[in-house]
Amino acid sequence: MTAKNQNKQQTKRVRRFSLKWKWALGAAFGIFIVFAVFASLLFNRFVAIMMNQEETNLKDTMMLVVERLNNQATTLSATQVRDTLRPDLAVPQHKLKATPEQSKDSIVAKLAREDVTVTVYDPDGNTLFASSRIPTEFKRTSAIKISQEKIAQQLNFIGRRPIYSRISGQVIGYVQVTSQLGTLHKEQHELKMAFYALGGLALLISGLVSYLLAFYFLKPLKEMTQTIDVIKREPQSGQRIAQTKRNDELADLTNLFNDMLDRMQRYIEQQEEFVEDVSHELRTPVAIIKGHLQMLDRWGKDDPEVLKESITASLQEITRMQSLVQEMLDLSRAEQVEVHYPNALTDAKNATRQVFSNFKLIHPEFTFTLDDDLKGTTTIKIYRDHFEQILIILLDNAVKYSRQRQEVHVSISRNEHNVAIAVQDFGEGIAPKDLKRVFDRFYRVDKARSRDKGGNGLGLSIAQHLIESYHGEIRAESVLGSGTIFRISFPIIKSAEADD
Repeated sequence: MTAKNQNKQQTKRVRRFSLKWKWALGAAFGIFIVFAVFASLLFNRFVAIMMNQEETNLKDTMMLVVERLNNQATTLSATQVRDTLRPDLAVPQHKLKATPEQSKDSIVAKLAREDVTVTVYDPDGNTLFASSRIPTEFKRTSAIKISQEKIAQQLNFIGRRPIYSRISGQVIGYVQVTSQLGTLHKEQHELKMAFYALGGLALLISGLVSYLLAFYFLKPLKEMTQTIDVIKREPQSGQRIAQTKRNDELADLTNLFNDMLDRMQRYIEQQEEFVEDVSHELRTPVAIIKGHLQMLDRWGKDDPEVLKESITASLQEITRMQSLVQEMLDLSRAEQVEVHYPNALTDAKNATRQVFSNFKLIHPEFTFTLDDDLKGTTTIKIYRDHFEQILIILLDNAVKYSRQRQEVHVSISRNEHNVAIAVQDFGEGIAPKDLKRVFDRFYRVDKARSRDKGGNGLGLSIAQHLIESYHGEIRAESVLGSGTIFRISFPIIKSAEADD
């Protein structure tokens, strides 16, 4: 059944419409639309220019005919028109064989076009001359008139104008020039074919280029998907997306993704280590309590001294377990301070002095020194209880590990942007190999001695999480046998920001 589900999932994955194809087809379609709009505008403009050219040619032809015929004083006759416009032009165009001399004549050149027909009428509308046979209707007009009319289901340009005698000023006939637009239709068809070919070529090239670009730009996403599949099968895998020389959003996404995987792997490792450490820490007190209870159950309950000793030891281990659980809860809360205390503010000077005074009171055998360089209120963005908890953890560690020279120094100062606090003891110190791990959960430099001092190895880890959650910093400096200094710093909140 599982194999069938996997096959179905693989079939669905194969059948999906890839983002590369969506991008390629979308870009190609968009480019094609732009090309089509541009081609349509260009085609319409070309047709308009051709139509204007045809209209100009009609006017020129009519003007040439009129200039040849308007020097007659009386009404035109067929013979006069034929003699004037040359008899050979009165026959159909396909039978015309013009000589080179005739071809030089402008009127001959105008009439030589197969798609142009010149017709001359007398004032009564009778046909006197026709350069070719075409069924045209006579229409009397008093001025130049050009129109588009259909003849035999085909659009034609028709120009009409009267012929006024240059001598008498009377109308002696009419001229009508018909252009069947054959050349125009042919050029329009050729231009359409050219646009269709260019459109198909543009669609193909833009689709190919878009696909290649999509393949290039989406390559990190494909690698990211493959990496996720590997991580899903092997959560502890060290596979990451290869770094590229690109400097764009996908490169940023790649870096963030790799950082997220690194952080996730650290969390998994910390979680495994945390579970192991908790199991180890709880195993000892549980075993001690179990041993005492078994002893009491067998014979110790009848012996008051054994009974008292067992109860005391069990209570101590329960207290240790209670402290451990409380510190684990504190650690969990330290990781969520931004959610619960987003706007908390604290006066660092006042809170530090308060914790310092409390420790002087409860540890009179120690010499505490405070170097306070703050001249007034210094506000930092942190919940006061958390700030005091951090100082308590650091001072408590200083007291625990300063049995020979019982002295602790505390200093607090500031610069333009941060407030800095240092807690120094003169105790055992920390070896360089241990200094790097003092902030790890349950880590103790000397576990046996730390257990005697009541530590669970969570204090510094809690302090670090609290400090980093409030965008602060903490670091440790130590010399083995000479003591340790813990330095912490927090950003200072300006008065205007505090008021907001």
